[in-house]
Amino acid sequence: MPVKQPPLPYAYEALAPHVSAETMHVHYDKHHATYVQKTNELIRGTPFEKLTLEEIVRRSAGDPQHRKIFNNAAQAWNHNVFWESMSPRGGDGARHRELVAAIDRSFGGHAEFAARFAKAAVEQFGSGWAWLVADDDGRLEIVTTGNAGNPMADGRAVLLTCDVWEHAYYLDYRNRRDAFVKVFLDKLVNWERAAEALAQHVGADAPARRAASR
Repeated sequence: MPVKQPPLPYAYEALAPHVSAETMHVHYDKHHATYVQKTNELIRGTPFEKLTLEEIVRRSAGDPQHRKIFNNAAQAWNHNVFWESMSPRGGDGARHRELVAAIDRSFGGHAEFAARFAKAAVEQFGSGWAWLVADDDGRLEIVTTGNAGNPMADGRAVLLTCDVWEHAYYLDYRNRRDAFVKVFLDKLVNWERAAEALAQHVGADAPARRAASR
């Protein structure tokens, strides 16, 4: 089956004034849609054509022969997670007990997490992504990747991501990536999504699922 572009989980204007409807239209309708379209063109008539998007990303990662497939498929997957990582009711701090405990254990509290995440996102050189991921014991870590890279391809559990390619923020914030990242953390982060991803990752059958996926 061809790779599908999921619908946005909210209206184009739902994140305004923090992210404008104009940015959402350009980002989702142009950039994201192009990655999905190009992925389908590249996998047509290949063994990748029968795989899920996640499987395509995992199997093409690190293979120079399939670099174009990875770049487009991974960007499609990354954007799926990015839209889910934001909510019109987002921002502030995590309220789920397990997620709050994991943040406290891993970073010493929400304020320290936010400071570290912002620093990582702002200092990511060039285009890329900032991620909150979890290890097998539920400990959290902040990582960054360049271009289309993502931690899922390396078997990491992704709780949320912030897109720091310029097309994610330039229309609204010009060259002020720091301002966009601050708004992302203060007003947009979908902590419900992060909590659900963490709960699924550390669930009773999670180790067996992760082993089977590798």
